[in-house]
Amino acid sequence: MDAPQPAAIDKTATSDADMVTTAARTAISARSESIVETAVADSSQKLPVETSPVQIATASEPDAMHTETGQAVRSIDTVDGCQVPEICIDQYLWSLYQRAPKQDTVKVVEKRKVTVTKKGKTRNVIKEFTKLADEDFTWKDPKAAEKAGMSLMDYVIGGMDRSFKLKLYRALRALDDAGLSPGITSAFRDDYRQSLASGLKAASDRSYHGGSLRGGYGHGLAADIVSVKGETRAERFVSSESLWRWIDDHGKEFGIGRPYLDKDPAHVAPIDGKEYAAHHREAHGPHTGSEKKKRSRLVARDNGEFKPPYP
Repeated sequence: MDAPQPAAIDKTATSDADMVTTAARTAISARSESIVETAVADSSQKLPVETSPVQIATASEPDAMHTETGQAVRSIDTVDGCQVPEICIDQYLWSLYQRAPKQDTVKVVEKRKVTVTKKGKTRNVIKEFTKLADEDFTWKDPKAAEKAGMSLMDYVIGGMDRSFKLKLYRALRALDDAGLSPGITSAFRDDYRQSLASGLKAASDRSYHGGSLRGGYGHGLAADIVSVKGETRAERFVSSESLWRWIDDHGKEFGIGRPYLDKDPAHVAPIDGKEYAAHHREAHGPHTGSEKKKRSRLVARDNGEFKPPYP
């Protein structure tokens, strides 16, 4: 369970197995040298003609963050004539990451000593009580980026899969055009960052955000998105619900969807990926259900009794 902590960086952290590898960091340094040639050569990364203005925000501007006090998100500047699509995509996604408050509601378990009477005898026992508490997790990504030896932008945006970033970019631009003001609360996470997450989550090395068993840095296939529209947290939650419904209705047009729906509503992933397919039967094809039933019947017939087809 997460506990709110200051954004202090742990200087004593060592080279854990879950740390982003040296090879990944080398790839980041080489990225600036090869990005122009790569982006221009790969026609799949070219931006749609209708989306030539790209919105960006700089990390040094504190007013790019939307605060709980109701301060409005500042308008994001536009850049015309984008020559390197991949750079513009990263800058746009980074601007949406910057403007999203990193806040959540978590369950906190408290232990209290209470007096109970049973069968005429009174005694003191320890009981657990669960309550909801607000949490600010702004410190987590910077701490993970520092441990990985990267800038925050290279860590959270650069760590995502390239094709997924393009799909996400197009969907978020459409959400922006629809007036739903999308923001990104979490993108790439390595094993260490995933270990800091709370609530419903995958094992640290199995997260589709970029766990080591999913490919690690450069292979992040998940992002958490919300709406930043609204002056209060409650208003932004209502706007976020509208944003998530929009994704359910239109996300497939852009190649993204929500694998877990209400269990983890902000989480989005590519619909052609393993995570989405594992939680949406239709993603496997129209005959998935019938194939499972067929295997079950074969097991029952061969053994004289019904057994599940898998251990």
